Amino acid sequence: MDRRKSIKSLVLGSVAGGLALHGCKPGDEGMDQMVQQAEVFYGRTPEEKELNAELREEQFFNVHEMATLAFLCDLILPASDQYRSATEAEVPNFIEFMAKDIPEMQVGLRGGLMWLDHQCNSRFGAEFISLEQERQHEVLDEIAYYDPKIPEEERPAAVNFFSLVRNLTLTGFYTSKLGIEELGYKGNMPNVWDGVPDEVLEQHGVAYEEEWLAKCIDQSKRNVIAEWDEDGNLIT
Repeated sequence: MDRRKSIKSLVLGSVAGGLALHGCKPGDEGMDQMVQQAEVFYGRTPEEKELNAELREEQFFNVHEMATLAFLCDLILPASDQYRSATEAEVPNFIEFMAKDIPEMQVGLRGGLMWLDHQCNSRFGAEFISLEQERQHEVLDEIAYYDPKIPEEERPAAVNFFSLVRNLTLTGFYTSKLGIEELGYKGNMPNVWDGVPDEVLEQHGVAYEEEWLAKCIDQSKRNVIAEWDEDGNLIT
């Protein structure tokens, strides 16, 4: 399995978890309250929307820093015949937004970009974005790997910088429209369930009751909204 596919499998695993509501039925106070909140604050709250609009009006990285980020992101997730690149998913803009949303990242990101250019100028007489890719890799290979046994606060700042950019690149890409399409993740989709397979039921020595088959697995009624009586018994 190549690195790109490994990354995809990790992301899919993290997305697989879902939210389960236990013991709630229509008419319950808790369920009704959650529905009302969802109707009022679908997606983001007004405060979140206002903050996002303010952050988008600001600019943290300068033009050169954004260009350097673009090179870095595409070295981490490059384009190929099969895959799209990080910049095609506008990952540098995502990192710019995150730097404004989480100011604690700013020193590490900006300092890392300055360190990168200083290293390249000292060794090759040119800034990072002006170098051939072979020399770019030569510099990055020295900071791209770290010993997980060493605490983050004890690692070199340049190593933590590249680790942060790599994490932001993967997060930005695989939460973008292009990244989600690459994963093949479709979210919650309606389906048809016709019960547990017969061989599995036989293996465990159980069987469906005809009454429940008619109520729960009759696909002609799949769009009928279930109703319960006051005791929580299923009516239809």
